Amino acid sequence: MTNLRIPGPTPCPSEVLQAMGRQMVNHRGGEFMQIMQDTTAKLKKLFLTQHDLFILTGSGTGGLEAAVVNTLSPGDRVLAVSIGVFGDRFGNIAKTFGADVTWVKSTWGQAADINAVKDVLAKDPALKAVLVTHNETSTGITNPLKEIAAAVKAAGKLLLVDAISSLGSLEFPVDEWGADVVVAGSQKSWMVPPGLVMVSVSPEAWQANEQAKMARFYWDFGKAKKYFEKGGQTPWTPAVSVVFALSCACDMMLAEGLPNIISRHARLGQMTREGVKALGLKLFADEKYASNTVTAVLGDNGLDAKKLTKVMREEYDIVLSGGQMELEGKIFRIGHLGWAHESDIQQVLDALKTALPKAGFQSV
Repeated sequence: MTNLRIPGPTPCPSEVLQAMGRQMVNHRGGEFMQIMQDTTAKLKKLFLTQHDLFILTGSGTGGLEAAVVNTLSPGDRVLAVSIGVFGDRFGNIAKTFGADVTWVKSTWGQAADINAVKDVLAKDPALKAVLVTHNETSTGITNPLKEIAAAVKAAGKLLLVDAISSLGSLEFPVDEWGADVVVAGSQKSWMVPPGLVMVSVSPEAWQANEQAKMARFYWDFGKAKKYFEKGGQTPWTPAVSVVFALSCACDMMLAEGLPNIISRHARLGQMTREGVKALGLKLFADEKYASNTVTAVLGDNGLDAKKLTKVMREEYDIVLSGGQMELEGKIFRIGHLGWAHESDIQQVLDALKTALPKAGFQSV
């Protein structure tokens, strides 16, 4: 079986796939409405939130758009904290809908500069919100979100978080850290196919929602809340099969326990980083902030990163990710989130040992 080691979509357990394969039910009927209520309650335990939480049909990017348009108005000043492709995307969504975006950008491979964030917050009291990516898969970095969140909330600003590749794998107690809108995606840590975005909404976010003027229809949190209060309905036709799968996956995650899940990902992250360094490779990411869900590896010492991913796929049936945007051809990435175990990573490391020379790598 193919060893899919990308940051998403991630492999799905057989139980999840079987749950997804059941026959359709009426999405306005009592059975499905109960499933939606139950699954939402499970998700709240894994988000560590008591606030509203909605299961929406769409991709993670749709969830980022929803976070923006439900809390902001055209002309609102916002701070976008970006350390890579997805941080740029979050800020550009806000810009597209008319927000006045100030950026704090870090060199790719580095975490956000908390002092730079604090400096902007201090100098611009008119800021309405801060947008931040918790875990940047394009560079293999996990931002110091706890510290960023503390600074944002001390300044009295809204905190909108892209947690698409972190929630369910990394520490993020949503309510404790004061996040106002948090976005997660089914195809990442949750061991479920793409198709669902899960969003938590704080009371402060609802206050902002009352004043928000950005155009929205499909992604309207107000509609989502109104319909969920009708016993668990959704405003639009949901991805019924993926909801079945998510319900099953949540049961598996709750059985393992969130602390154990976080510890497992920490072990996998450490194993991957130590393993690639033992092969003579260098990490792209600042190791102090290296992600436990994806490892970015530098393509140097003659290594053709594109050729390596081709060799790994065609000769070893292992699928790795390449670099994105300006990092294309310069790095490769190993995903280890969701349904991932030590044996999966060991298979990757064993294959790399023989594949690297085939892709031009010369160990120093």
